[in-house]
Amino acid sequence: MLIVAFLIIAEGENMKNYNNKLIYPNLSFEIVGCCMKVHNEYGRFCREKQYSEYLENLFKSKEIRYKREVPILDTKNRADFIVDDRIIVELKSKKMVTREDYEQTQRYLQATGLKLGLLINFGSEYLFRKRILLIETDARKRFQ
Repeated sequence: MLIVAFLIIAEGENMKNYNNKLIYPNLSFEIVGCCMKVHNEYGRFCREKQYSEYLENLFKSKEIRYKREVPILDTKNRADFIVDDRIIVELKSKKMVTREDYEQTQRYLQATGLKLGLLINFGSEYLFRKRILLIETDARKRFQ
């Protein structure tokens, strides 16, 4: 009994430290919750635009600040959502997320300078969600 109690306490302490290191934990939790609601309501066989519209309605109802279809610099690329000027939300509706999807989100992060992207795929049986952190590619910035 005592060993089990110690493990639970130790695990709780680790989770506290883990949550302190997450970037925007509350906002990302709220976004993922909205995405789960969309997936539960629509399932996995809709088009990306349908998921986007429902997600936008949820953001409005929860008064979450967002921008939709945001142009990325002077390219023809557009991020699906930028939430609260802090998180890029990139939506997919396909069987499997590929490396190119991760790379696309990473390019958006690097172009905008935002620190966190959420890659969400509604096309699988269970909602797929992945936190993608900005990778600093300019070595000069690391040492300033």
